[in-house]
Amino acid sequence: MNHKRSRALYDRALSVIPGGVNSSVRAIRPYPFFIERGDGAHVIDADGNRYLDYVMGYGPLLFGHDLPEPVRAAVQSAASDGPMYGAPTEVEVDLAEFVTRHVPSVEMIRFVNSGTEATVSAVRLARGYTGRNKIVVMEGGYHGAQESTLVEGSHDAQRPSSSGIPQAFARHTLPVPFNDEEALRAVLAEHRDDIAAVLVEPILGNTGIVAPVDDYHQTVRELCDEIGALLIFDEVITGFRVGGLQCAQGKFGIMPDLTTFGKIIGGGFPVGAVGGRTEIVEEFTPAGEVFQSGTFSGHPVTMAAGLATLQFAAENDVYDHVNALGDQIRSGMRDILADRAPEYTVVGTDSMFKTIFTRADSEIQSDDCETGCQQDRSCTRFSDCPKNGSDVQCAETDRWERLFWPAMKEQGIFLTANQFESQFVSYAHTETDIEETLEAYKMFFE
Repeated sequence: MNHKRSRALYDRALSVIPGGVNSSVRAIRPYPFFIERGDGAHVIDADGNRYLDYVMGYGPLLFGHDLPEPVRAAVQSAASDGPMYGAPTEVEVDLAEFVTRHVPSVEMIRFVNSGTEATVSAVRLARGYTGRNKIVVMEGGYHGAQESTLVEGSHDAQRPSSSGIPQAFARHTLPVPFNDEEALRAVLAEHRDDIAAVLVEPILGNTGIVAPVDDYHQTVRELCDEIGALLIFDEVITGFRVGGLQCAQGKFGIMPDLTTFGKIIGGGFPVGAVGGRTEIVEEFTPAGEVFQSGTFSGHPVTMAAGLATLQFAAENDVYDHVNALGDQIRSGMRDILADRAPEYTVVGTDSMFKTIFTRADSEIQSDDCETGCQQDRSCTRFSDCPKNGSDVQCAETDRWERLFWPAMKEQGIFLTANQFESQFVSYAHTETDIEETLEAYKMFFE
């Protein structure tokens, strides 16, 4: 493939944008290809190269790059009426009503502008509501670029994971391994009177795709109730993708106190939201004392896009389609790896998928895990499949990034740039697209 124009654009970008990109994950080595436009399940770069896209904007593009006509019409109508107003609009009420009707735990919702802003606001709300300071997070979980969660290490030796964050901030954040009930119990017991919330993704989505073991989330729910802490589900990735309109909390049968949203809830436009029990969410100003505000919050174009997206998904076969394709690609990947790389692990659920280059010695995934690791204790690979972020970090991440990703790109398959972020199928993908992708996998693993 020719990448002459992308290379030139990157050269220009390095002079005016730090690192040449506006989000660190886009810093693909040796340089990123620049996208010119989308076309259904494909993207076309600045040099005219065409790729099957499984990045899907890192999750927001449930329909792919061609919006269904009702969604396109709603966006165009809202944009033509005026860019924004600094005042409420009916469509934000309509979207709030839709979400509260369909997501089991959400009685009231506040719209913001990004997933990061949603989690920042949720943490502040939990602290304000409980009068406590500390939050528990999962090692390897990702909750946006915010000071409270850019923390690494263990609960008793935590430190900021980025420069520019005072060490004093990190002492209020307690990391524990995902799926480690014993570690969670110990931390909650030690700090029970000062823990405002446990913040957890239903499925780790930025450090591989790691599913919960057994009734892990139910245990977290019960432990939070015992000490009077809030349970916050970060559904920025899984919201309206896993579990359909009820989100991952509906799939797992868990009722969190607060939920953060982003990505799909805005139909591909910048968005975030915090939803939950009325008595908690009403603590936001102006109803309560926890300050939260934003010039672009409830932006009319975003609200129109989000509402039309969710309505179209509710009225059509969107989830049946994308979930079936997810099963197809994960099952196909598992069959390929069974012969060529049985030590690797296929992960994901619904329309999320990934291959983690794990270093296992056991047999291939069992039939119960044919369409992605289900943390099935009867599977012969149970002890080898990733249970937390550390397990994914120990995978062959350089092989994935330096060998696998470039090889797939050269075959016209656009995957997320490293071992960690999830990949997605969309409503625009077809069974033929999946077969083409699996053929590319076969060629790499030959």
